[in-house]
Amino acid sequence: MPAVPIFAVDAFTDRPFRGNPAAVCLLPEPREDPWLQSVAAEMNLSETAFLLPEGDGYRLRWFAPAAEVALCGHATLASAHVLRQEGRAAPGAVLRFHTRSGVLTAEPRGDGIALDFPATPATAAQPPAGLTEALGLAPRFVGRTRFDYLLEAESEATVRQLRPDFRRLREVETRGVIVTARSDDPAFDFVSRFFCPAVGVDEDPATGSSHCCLGPFWADRLGRTALAGYQASARGGVVRVEVGAERVKLIGQAVTVWRGTLEV
Repeated sequence: MPAVPIFAVDAFTDRPFRGNPAAVCLLPEPREDPWLQSVAAEMNLSETAFLLPEGDGYRLRWFAPAAEVALCGHATLASAHVLRQEGRAAPGAVLRFHTRSGVLTAEPRGDGIALDFPATPATAAQPPAGLTEALGLAPRFVGRTRFDYLLEAESEATVRQLRPDFRRLREVETRGVIVTARSDDPAFDFVSRFFCPAVGVDEDPATGSSHCCLGPFWADRLGRTALAGYQASARGGVVRVEVGAERVKLIGQAVTVWRGTLEV
């Protein structure tokens, strides 16, 4: 089997050991799904991205330790970062990724990378049994996207102080749960946290796909389309969002932490 280059990248941060770590595999040929899932489980990061040249871009798939996912922002940012770093993209070129969520693009934006993603706005919904109890939260709003539940908390302090019961949260039928509130820091418009024990990650440190929902949610409430979000996990992460009619731009930076080769 040809060598498979693999990288670990911290996304939505400009410093190592912050933001959200993702593994990125540059596949020289297609591999079977059980092998991809095994690699993701071995990496044991929130996501492992697999890239394979296809047509005018790359086939991109994302695997959490326990399951493949349909949309992932931080591992897409990490993938674009690696392709540029390794000279597989011309300076200034727009990268195209063919994914389960359609064609996604990535282009340079200042000192970062801008991802073009589908918006996934939340519609008001009743919380499923056990959700608010598992979070220990009395929400101001509960909504549902095509992937996740969104809950608005009373304050940033409430978001930061959450200590979910992950065993109970794992029983809720959803990919993940977003909890958000207005930011107390004038540098940011909102804060959030993202919990997804159903796919093998209790708390995701800095989540791009959740901002496909958070962007439209806060744009409606704040009356502007350019927003800055801080994900208040232990590692922390910064995601800038530009909200359009049906798409969002997710803008962030990334840092390579290590690189190597898969031997199996």
